[in-house]
Amino acid sequence: MAMSVGVALPSTTTSLSFLRYRSRSPIQNKIRFPRQIVSKLNSAEVQVQTCVWDWRGYSIRYQHSGNIGPALVLVHGFGANSDHWRNNISVLAQSHRVYSIDLIGYGYSDKPNPRQIGDHSFYTFETWATQLNEFCLDVIKDEAFFICNSIGGVVGLQAAVLAPHICQGIILLNISLRMLHIKKQPWYGKPFIRSLQRLLRDTDVGKFFFKTIATKESVRNILCQCYHDTSKVTDELVQIILGPGLEPGAAEVFLEFICYSGGPLPEELLPQVKCPILIAWGDKDPWEPIDIGRNYENFDSVEDFIVLPNVGHCPQDEAPHLVNPLVESFVARHAKSSTSTSHC
Repeated sequence: MAMSVGVALPSTTTSLSFLRYRSRSPIQNKIRFPRQIVSKLNSAEVQVQTCVWDWRGYSIRYQHSGNIGPALVLVHGFGANSDHWRNNISVLAQSHRVYSIDLIGYGYSDKPNPRQIGDHSFYTFETWATQLNEFCLDVIKDEAFFICNSIGGVVGLQAAVLAPHICQGIILLNISLRMLHIKKQPWYGKPFIRSLQRLLRDTDVGKFFFKTIATKESVRNILCQCYHDTSKVTDELVQIILGPGLEPGAAEVFLEFICYSGGPLPEELLPQVKCPILIAWGDKDPWEPIDIGRNYENFDSVEDFIVLPNVGHCPQDEAPHLVNPLVESFVARHAKSSTSTSHC
């Protein structure tokens, strides 16, 4: 019997009144998705379905596979999308209900222009966390485990803080340390950072910068920095990351987020999370140093800190043979009985 979760979102969520229901523009109605994927595993076909969820008037792309077991929500990092979990979905779907979501502004979800929404900041961890929690309520209709990479980890933590009864547990894969957060900058550097942010957001410099990033060569070079095993940086991976970045509105989202130096830090959210947390870290990550990340294992909610040897910033894609078993064992330890099914 399905266990339906009737969780009311805290008052914090109601402050997101700027996430108004709105009709989609013609561009928003023309969302293009990759073809459905069918993988053969253990002589059984596991189909990955591409679906659309209407969230507060915005189209949100997600992928779904599996009809039994606990629900898992896979949350991507900055500049990525649900396809970054292509090496995990079908494997985990053999014994779980797996959902991989494109956060609003990323992948093939809508990318509303933040300048046209109002005075409030739009692309924030509170926005994405609210999206994640309401996805569990509206689509999954159940509690879920959040499996998160990079900034997706901050999204998962924020979601667990806003609605603690929805999240059964969190796995953080190389969570973003947010080293560029304004609180982590010396006092004399803060005016420079604000000036640079204004330059990128308010002038053509930002658009030019995005154009230099949104090319096959640049994306490949960036991926080769964060993947320790560069043989995993294939043409397919480059296209997975680059394709949505060429969609209308992607440049504005990119510039908005790189200028977002506020919001919560992981070390501020971790003490507030009540569910169990597992942290796994690729020890060759050049962006999020494991020596700093190890400090997170001291929080009461963190049950273990796993070192993934010779792995970079995106373990789920670079080393799925290490990550998938970690997910399965963690969920098995903490899952409640549930056999709910959901469809697109």
